[in-house]
Amino acid sequence: MNCQALVIRPSSLRDIVHALPIVHDLKRHRPGIEIDWVAEEQFTSLVALNRGVRRVIPLALRRWRQSLLVRNTWREFVAFRRELKLVPYDVVIDLQEQLKGALVAWLAQGPVHGPDRASIREPVATVVYRHTHRIDTRQHLIDRCRHLAPHPEPSPQKSRFAVCLHATSRTDKLWPESHWRALMGELARAGMRVLLVSGNDEEEKRSVRLAEGNPAATVLARRELPALAALLARADLVCGVDTGLTHLAAALGTPTIAIFIATDPRLAGVERASKRARDVGGIGTVPTPDEISLIANDLSGGARNNRDPAR
Repeated sequence: MNCQALVIRPSSLRDIVHALPIVHDLKRHRPGIEIDWVAEEQFTSLVALNRGVRRVIPLALRRWRQSLLVRNTWREFVAFRRELKLVPYDVVIDLQEQLKGALVAWLAQGPVHGPDRASIREPVATVVYRHTHRIDTRQHLIDRCRHLAPHPEPSPQKSRFAVCLHATSRTDKLWPESHWRALMGELARAGMRVLLVSGNDEEEKRSVRLAEGNPAATVLARRELPALAALLARADLVCGVDTGLTHLAAALGTPTIAIFIATDPRLAGVERASKRARDVGGIGTVPTPDEISLIANDLSGGARNNRDPAR
C-alpha cells in the first residue's frame, strides 16, 4: 500500500499558496504517496487545482463558529469528522501552527508532525504532535512548510545496518567522539549503514557531528520509544554506551555491544540478557575503536544468517 499523508492548512489564501509546494516535495521524496488536504471550504477549489492532491476535505470552522447552537452545524461537523477518519494516515502534517490545526490533527488517524514549541505560533498546539521539528522562524513561510515534509529514511529491513547509541544522561559514561567516528568508519567499510538516534537538541548536534563526512551515516528524526524499540529489534548490530536503549537492544535479542567507562559491567552488563550481547570496558577503562570493531565483526558477521527473517 502507498504511503497515506494528510496536510492540514485550512487558511488563509496566502498561507495555502505558500504551503502548496510541500505537495511536490512529498511526491519527490515518497514516490507513490497519496496526499489529502484539509482546507477551509472557500479555499478547497484552489487546493484541488494541485494535481498531486488526491482529496480535499472541506472545513467550515469560520462558519461553524457563528452558528454553534444550530443543529445543522453539528451535523456538518460529524460529517467532517467521519470523512477525516476514512483513511488511516501514515503521516499527518500540521502546517497551521495554531490550536485549530492541532485539533483537526488530533481528530485524524495517524502520527502528527509539527513545529516544536520554540518554532510555532501557538505552543499549546504541540501537545498533540508525536513528532516535533525545530524550524528557523526567520525564514520564508514556504521554507518553513517544506521543512516539515518527511524525508525518506533508509530502509533498514533491506540492507544491513547498525545503530549507534552515543547518548547518556551521565557525561562520565560518554565514549569519545573521535572513537565513535573511527568505529563508524569501520562499520561503513564493512558495508553497513550507520544510524544515529537522538532524544534532545544536544544529542542531535552530537549525531550531526559524528555523521559529518561519513556517507554511510544517517541522523534519524526523533521518535517515541515504541518506534525506537522496533528499530533496535530490526538492527543487525547495536553499539551503545551504558544506557537504557542499549540494554533494551540486548533484551530484544539484537547483537549488542555495550561500552562501559564509568560503571561496572559485572553489575550492570548486557551479556546476561543475551548470548548475542557483549560488555566491553569498565570503571576507568575506555575501550578502543579497534576492540569494538573486532567484536562488531564477530557479532554482525553471523547475524545475517541467525536473525529471524520475519522480524
